[in-house]
Amino acid sequence: MIHRILDKSKQKEVEELFTSVFTSSEGKKEGKLIGKLSSQLASNIDNNEIICFGVYENETLIGSIFFTRLQFSTPIQVYMLAPVAVSVKHQGKGVGQALINHGITELKKRSANVAVTYGDPTFYSKAGFQALSENVIQAPLKLSMPFGWLGQSLTGEPIPAIDERPVCVKEFNDPIYW
Repeated sequence: MIHRILDKSKQKEVEELFTSVFTSSEGKKEGKLIGKLSSQLASNIDNNEIICFGVYENETLIGSIFFTRLQFSTPIQVYMLAPVAVSVKHQGKGVGQALINHGITELKKRSANVAVTYGDPTFYSKAGFQALSENVIQAPLKLSMPFGWLGQSLTGEPIPAIDERPVCVKEFNDPIYW
């Protein structure tokens, strides 16, 4: 497996992967929704506000993950991990965890302070994420399932409390994702 930082030229490939994976696991409606989200994110990859990593096997994209910057008035680098997809035939083989760990390592190299995500605590805890109170870092929009708000420090220091709601990239600025 080869990990790569993806650029806008991979938009169609990324959209097809996310649509396929989420259709298989969550149904056609969710597949279409997350496929569209991944396409919009991929069309705006800038390797700063929107970073996309992919994992390839024999030149075929088998997994992908996005990290998007959350903006605060406080000078802190916080990235949100979402969404992530691994092709159905490669699931359960550690591809997703390896991809998340690769992305976290890259964020640390970029001096990011914190990574957050909104998802299954059981899955993401394997990559070092822990429950995160919104008293510490708020989500950009109101959460429908607050127990799924997770975070991890990338500096070895405790996650600092930030008393403001962050601004997310425009692609996530829709309550349907929260």
